[in-house]
Amino acid sequence: MNKKRTLSFVFILLSFAGFSQGPAEATTQLKPDIKKSYLDSIKSTFVHNSELRCVDSLWMKELANQGLFEGMQEDLLTVNPDEEVPYALSTELLKERLAKMDAKSPFNIEYTKSLENVIKSYLKNRPRAYERLMAISEYYFPMFEEHLAKYNVPIEIKYLAIVESALNPRARSRVGAGGLWQFMYGTGKQYGLEVNSYVDERNDPLKATEAACQYLSSLYNIFGDWDLVLASYNSGPGNVTKAIRRSGEYRNYWNIRKHLPLETQGYVPAFLATMYIYEYQKEHGIKPRKAPLTYFETDTIMVKRQMSFRQIAQLLDVPVQQLQFLNPIYKLDVIPYTAEKPHYLRLPKDKIALFTSNEKAIYAYIDYQESKRERPNFNLNPIVERRDSTAVAYQTTYKKKKSVSTKIYKVKRGDSLGEIAEKHDVSVAELKKWNKVKGNNIVPGQKLKIVKDVMITVPVKEAIAIKEPKVKDTKDAKDTVAAATALADNTKPAADPAATEENALVDTKATVASHARKPKDINFEEERMYIVQKGDSLFSIAKKHPGVTVENLKTWNQIQGESIQPGMKLKVVTTSGGGTTTN
Repeated sequence: MNKKRTLSFVFILLSFAGFSQGPAEATTQLKPDIKKSYLDSIKSTFVHNSELRCVDSLWMKELANQGLFEGMQEDLLTVNPDEEVPYALSTELLKERLAKMDAKSPFNIEYTKSLENVIKSYLKNRPRAYERLMAISEYYFPMFEEHLAKYNVPIEIKYLAIVESALNPRARSRVGAGGLWQFMYGTGKQYGLEVNSYVDERNDPLKATEAACQYLSSLYNIFGDWDLVLASYNSGPGNVTKAIRRSGEYRNYWNIRKHLPLETQGYVPAFLATMYIYEYQKEHGIKPRKAPLTYFETDTIMVKRQMSFRQIAQLLDVPVQQLQFLNPIYKLDVIPYTAEKPHYLRLPKDKIALFTSNEKAIYAYIDYQESKRERPNFNLNPIVERRDSTAVAYQTTYKKKKSVSTKIYKVKRGDSLGEIAEKHDVSVAELKKWNKVKGNNIVPGQKLKIVKDVMITVPVKEAIAIKEPKVKDTKDAKDTVAAATALADNTKPAADPAATEENALVDTKATVASHARKPKDINFEEERMYIVQKGDSLFSIAKKHPGVTVENLKTWNQIQGESIQPGMKLKVVTTSGGGTTTN
């Protein structure tokens, strides 16, 4: 018997294990159903022409490096051309090399002690900076040379952009000049560079280079000397003209140099020193880095919707930082769309192919996101009141209000200002401004403040007041109801007749009963102030107002006894529409 029980128990256990194993195996074979977002659905339909690639993020940071620009600007102000610099470069050898450069250049490249000092200072203190600049120049120089040749401007002028901006298209000087060629606002407008809330064409490499060639050509037509053109580009043609007069009509840069502004005194030497370092880089052990992308490996496409860099980055898998570099013209990281003037998006050529092959899907996604944007709510919620002799209609509208949200980000190892800005959808300049950061150095553990503008919708109650006439009898009261109801329904009310009783009744307050009832059931209570006349008594006043008793008058006006005086104001409440007045 015990054996049978044991066998039965074992059989039950085995059966239970078999049943439990089946569902477990079935469960492991089920694949989770992952719901795709609208963005993923759009991207899954994209046609890919070739393997996509993104420019190396380190290279993009180098192209937009603010430190190179700040270093070049500091050198212009601090390097003294008249101060001797210890560096192993023979004066005779330098003279020989400068003579070779002069032979094939329209610039007056003559040896001076000042030029030697600037060259030695750059070779001693900035060799690594020039290695980086030479890599960036591989990106821009082919485009510069094409435009310079078009306007018959010396090819060597391309080095001017290094002195001006260190080849940073979003560079801003302390006086407000901007872009690769550092145009001031007025000069940029003069040469057709548009500046508005969305766009700053001074930052557009192509348009700014075109404008710079035109400006330099006009300066050459004035002075006829490229050294003086450089000086006037920095300080303005007026300062160069004054320096020529003060020097006794000399027209060689080195002869008028001491009469020019301090920065301009080091400007032409900085340009010539940069030209020398590029020409003799190998002889001085400078090994330029290679650029993985040139300007001619990018292309543009005209956009047909307003779109943000963030949307483009999501769709094409391009870092926002790369879009900012390729499209520095757009100040708010938004490409506007207007029917009057086309706007263009610059991308690497493989991304252009991706964009054009899937243009309809891309615009469908832009339209989808636009449809989700909150719109103004113009639904009205009218409320009708009557205060004294004024009918007041209230309507509720919804308005957007800006609110500021601030959060703290703790810097982690390996973080940079660019990465933090991209992560939180803000600009590097804003991060620096909020946290009073100079330069680009941040340290792990440092706390950065990030400020966000948030738009919130709040209800606003607006009142519309219409002056009502005094109401005397039941007909007037019903007309007032109709007027208030018509106001609530946005219809024109009928005019009320004027009150005729003078110096006795002053209309102060009316309460409108619900107009959902039938007209014969509407009770309209009207509160008036009666001014006691000579010879009046409580009984005579009550008799003048049907439905009002002496006790009513005493209660409403808190009167003890029967005594009243001429001129006293008494509250009187009457009822129209078949109702009664109660205490």
